[in-house]
Amino acid sequence: MGKLFGTDGVRGVANAYPVTTDIAMKIGQAVAYIFRNRDQKQHKVLIGKDTRLSCYMLENALAAGVCSMGGNALLVGAMPTPAIAFLTESMRADAGVVISASHNPFYDNGIKLFSGDGFKLPDDMEERIEALMESDELVKAQPTGKDVGRAFRIEDARGRYIVFLKNTFPKELTLDGVKIVLDCANGATFKVAPAVFEELGADVTRLATSPNGTNINDGCGALHPGQVKEYVKKHGADIGIALDGDGDRLIVVDEKGEVVDGDCIMAICASYLLNNGALKRNTVVATVMSNMGLEIALEAMGASLVRTKVGDRYVVEEMRKEGYNFGGEQSGHLIFLDHITTGDGILAALQLLAVMLKTGKRVSELASVMDCFPQVLHNVEVREKRPVESIEGLEDVIKRAEQHLAGKGRVLIRPSGTEPVIRVMVEGEDDDKICTLAREIGEFIKKACG
Repeated sequence: MGKLFGTDGVRGVANAYPVTTDIAMKIGQAVAYIFRNRDQKQHKVLIGKDTRLSCYMLENALAAGVCSMGGNALLVGAMPTPAIAFLTESMRADAGVVISASHNPFYDNGIKLFSGDGFKLPDDMEERIEALMESDELVKAQPTGKDVGRAFRIEDARGRYIVFLKNTFPKELTLDGVKIVLDCANGATFKVAPAVFEELGADVTRLATSPNGTNINDGCGALHPGQVKEYVKKHGADIGIALDGDGDRLIVVDEKGEVVDGDCIMAICASYLLNNGALKRNTVVATVMSNMGLEIALEAMGASLVRTKVGDRYVVEEMRKEGYNFGGEQSGHLIFLDHITTGDGILAALQLLAVMLKTGKRVSELASVMDCFPQVLHNVEVREKRPVESIEGLEDVIKRAEQHLAGKGRVLIRPSGTEPVIRVMVEGEDDDKICTLAREIGEFIKKACG
């Protein structure tokens, strides 16, 4: 068995290794076993999913694994990833499991894990799970008779999460009269998100809220905001909100139909938090992918940017370690650690709406706090992902590219954590120059890696 866990859990084509029912059952067993070892009480593992067809088989396999190791499986159905983080802690479960491939097409799926405090498992815990799955320790530990576990369907889980989200919105504010175009990507937020915004008073135009098992992220959601842009202009909406398949990321469209990405949302919210003395240590945590414009904007307002490697859990780890309370990713994972333990698209949208209402400014006005540097991302498909430093001659190619940028740009090369792809990001002042450099670097990698 090769390495299972990538940047964000286990992910791949559903019903093909590693996203099979056999693997799912073993993960369920390993999670139940590890948290059973923590104490001797009847332990609980909460399991949620998005709207993919393959979620049914994986849900049953995970539940079977948990029960076969003496744990109780709490099934909450289709719910956003951040809802599982919240509910795991709120319901005092010992662990939480999300069945989702986030923004990927429906034929992919994945498994993400949370500990009882609502935070994603660290690398060493994932390595422990993999080691257990390869050993015979789980088989020897399986209980029999009255010691096997049960599965329970939690009927009020959605309502609990909706109440939590509404309570993060300032009580003195209302969304009465605010026109929102909401795209739920035919994913896990399709019931929760409309309810939250409508119950707070917004006039909501719903898009992609009819999942059928195969249409999740299909031309909709955070990765495909074109329809939101069209409807915002058509209906004269104040804001467009595009969520991804599992609801942990947010992309916004302003009232003019222009996309506002995670970096710009971070700049907006950081400015507001800073002005109100609520940005801890005057610092935002983002990844190496965030635009240089965010760093410049934060410096201008008297704040700092700390960068981590790509992956929202690494952002959260840095925030927890150093005592920061706000961070995120360009892709729209936004973490308000004072409210929740992971990225939450709905919660982030509520915080942005609160800034709009408190300042009396439209989204386009707020977005002017940051100027983006042109940035191009080139994905190079490879037969085998290799460490970047092992690609002979690549270091010299990167150095030459950086010389062309003359200190006014960046080159970042990294393997994808979820796909057989090496990502080439080039940032600078001139669009044509960065596109040419990204293409040349990509061609070099393609020849070197196949």
